[in-house]
Amino acid sequence: MLNFARWAWPGRYRVVAIAVVLFVVISALVRIGLTAFELRTTGESVNIFAVLLVGLVYDLAAASFVVVPFAILALIVPNGPAGRKIHGVLASMTVVELLFGLLFMSVAEALFWNEFNSRFNFIAVDYLIYTRETIGNIRQSYPVGPLLAAVVAVTAILFFAIRRPVWRAATADGGTWRGRLVGTISLLLLAPLSFFAIDDMPRDLLSSNTARELAANGGYEFCRAFRANELDYQTFYATIDQSRLAPEIRKDFETAQSKAVFTGGANPLERQVTADGPMKPLNIVMVTIESFGAETTEFLGGRKGLSPNLDRLGREGLMFTRMYATGTRTVRGLEAVTMSIPPTPGQAIVKRKKNKGFQTLGGTLKAAGYDAIYFYGGYSYFDNMADFFTGNGYEVIDRLAVDKKDISHETIWGIADEDIFNLVITTLDARNASGKKFFAHIMTTSNHRPFTYPSGRVPIPSGSGRDGAAMYSDWAIGDFVRKASTHPWFKDTIFLFVADHTSIGRGRTDLPMENYHIPMIIYSPAHIKPAVIDTVASQIDIPPTLLALLNMSYKSTFFGQDILTEGQHHPRAFMSDYLTVGQEANGILTELLPKRKVRVTDLKAGQQLPPQDARAKDATADTIAVYQLASELLKKGHR
Repeated sequence: MLNFARWAWPGRYRVVAIAVVLFVVISALVRIGLTAFELRTTGESVNIFAVLLVGLVYDLAAASFVVVPFAILALIVPNGPAGRKIHGVLASMTVVELLFGLLFMSVAEALFWNEFNSRFNFIAVDYLIYTRETIGNIRQSYPVGPLLAAVVAVTAILFFAIRRPVWRAATADGGTWRGRLVGTISLLLLAPLSFFAIDDMPRDLLSSNTARELAANGGYEFCRAFRANELDYQTFYATIDQSRLAPEIRKDFETAQSKAVFTGGANPLERQVTADGPMKPLNIVMVTIESFGAETTEFLGGRKGLSPNLDRLGREGLMFTRMYATGTRTVRGLEAVTMSIPPTPGQAIVKRKKNKGFQTLGGTLKAAGYDAIYFYGGYSYFDNMADFFTGNGYEVIDRLAVDKKDISHETIWGIADEDIFNLVITTLDARNASGKKFFAHIMTTSNHRPFTYPSGRVPIPSGSGRDGAAMYSDWAIGDFVRKASTHPWFKDTIFLFVADHTSIGRGRTDLPMENYHIPMIIYSPAHIKPAVIDTVASQIDIPPTLLALLNMSYKSTFFGQDILTEGQHHPRAFMSDYLTVGQEANGILTELLPKRKVRVTDLKAGQQLPPQDARAKDATADTIAVYQLASELLKKGHR
């Protein structure tokens, strides 16, 4: 092996070959070990030669990134006697780091495979987000100390065994500066080449999913998971037979006594919504409020005095007391209120690569002649917002459109809520003057760390905590409505205020409903009479509810339902925490977890239902059908 390295790479670059061989050999041994483990635990056998051959392709692709530090060292360290010794020391240290990293990764992969029967994927990426829970779980589940000690010991033993050939290679003649430059550039080009050239095609040649997973390279898959931002539903979650999807979905709308007619198109959800009269030519202004959950909303039992304006608007409009967010991050809320789709496993659609061309609330209104505009108080490149909204029928306006002299306060997240609201009013004045109907969606930013805002607005000092920021956001909403009421478009506008998510996220279950409880208010004094709506609903129900208020006829592929009519007969809410997705309906919470696990809980009784329970069977089939269909449609790119 080492003779081959000396032959293939002249001079100090032979250490690059040693690094590649170490990487490939250890990766192959891990692959063989996982194959043996799978055979022993499940009895499933694979063609090990095919797995190793395909695996070699991915190992070499991953190795192209590993050689980068060695190639740079070979270039920058001088070629004199002293330089060769320096290169020898630095290259040897890098080999030690490589060995430790490879062995540590091997142990991590073994533990991950034991849990999920898979190479690293979005679950592994997601674990980086929840470091406290992840580290605690690892400490409780595995002997961390002995494992780390073993990795260190094996690293030392392996390096001791190869120290002499590594030193000889690393202290060899480095050649001329021009030669090293050509050699290093050639090696550095391998990484981007493999990034673009290697896809799923080699793995797809293998017959089984287990073989495809075994052939993958853990490090390479970890990086792919960052790029893909999604978790394959079919692989990790419970499914039902394909023939049952459409009937289960349609049963939901039958239960809701929906008047929409299914068209029989390729998308089982596609249906024609026909209004019972002419469309109402009203504008819509929807405000999604950063981190404003029930805990800060007085009319939902939250802390007193923080939401006087929302409380007042709720009393003067439709006050929804049982609205639930679909997730714990802004992008989840934006996904739901825009696309009317349940929160599929993994990252929100906003941040995925395939995030364009779907039916959205803005796109549907745009097709009806509206200007659809997304306003954001921060920079819209954040969380991929600009890409998502412009690709789905919206015009995007962010803080870049606000002159510095018009900014009263700003943080790293964005300008003060009152500043973006002032821009909204100016923009809508211009659209109204041109005779255009508009749909304006505003995302606020002030209720976020560091919790600072303009002074003199609320009695709580700026920067003192979340309560002050929440109270300021409420003040800015009240100020916005007061100012808007003096403009000609106000009387013919429907205002909707809803939180993107709460400020809390953990509880007694994976999906504790109390941690997803948010306020929602629909306000239009000239067109909507005050009422309290106690129907259970979630953010995906907002698009069809707003379109119903306009009495609009349209073709729909939305998963949501009109809360004011269909929701009365079929109340339910969808929620997620990245890995666990679920639905609450009729007091039954159904949670779908990785490894095809399903957990059904009677919330009133506070106990899990056995799988054979009739209620559990019905709830499980219904919940699986919704998430399975949503995942399939996103994967196929159906509208």
